[in-house]
Amino acid sequence: MTTTITAVKASAPTRRRFTVAEYYAMAKAGILARKEPVELLDGDIIVLPPTHPWHQGSVDHLAHDLVISLRRRSIVSVHGPARLSEFSETMPDVMLLKWRDDFYGSGHPKPDSIHLIIEVSVATLDYDRIDKLSAYARAGIPEFWIVSRDDRRIEAYTEPSEGTYSKVRHVGPGETIAPQAFPDVTLEVGQFFPKSKPRKSNKP
Repeated sequence: MTTTITAVKASAPTRRRFTVAEYYAMAKAGILARKEPVELLDGDIIVLPPTHPWHQGSVDHLAHDLVISLRRRSIVSVHGPARLSEFSETMPDVMLLKWRDDFYGSGHPKPDSIHLIIEVSVATLDYDRIDKLSAYARAGIPEFWIVSRDDRRIEAYTEPSEGTYSKVRHVGPGETIAPQAFPDVTLEVGQFFPKSKPRKSNKP
């Protein structure tokens, strides 16, 4: 008796990407904790590290200055969702959005509604410079800033093309920076990188 063995062509493992709809379904089902710091990037659920005090202080500082300077010309969103694609919904630290009277209450902002995304980096610098930069460029976000504590500078990326940005500007203490959509709104870079801890006031 002759046994014929049929070769089966092996297939390589493939990546199972989650969609935004599935991501929300997992949250609704309790698979993702309500307050768990997560975001969806290219189909992967990313768990973000705990918030460092300098990180939160810088985010609040940026939001404060931008809200005062822009005065209803743009919505300043802090830790709000950005719906980049069917497979990506990130939670940027700060966004400047096109003005809408409903403040995006009818749907999360998409790339064509975003002027600028800012990420403040302490423990996430490589993730922001590689993964998020590529995702934002592919989505066509016109401008992306990384506020880097370790490098004591703001990296401003513009002109997205083919998954990257063709221009980058590094701005440090002693210099100013302005969003390209609002060139009159200038920020002093040095204020985000104090040389020493502020002294406690003795006043009651």
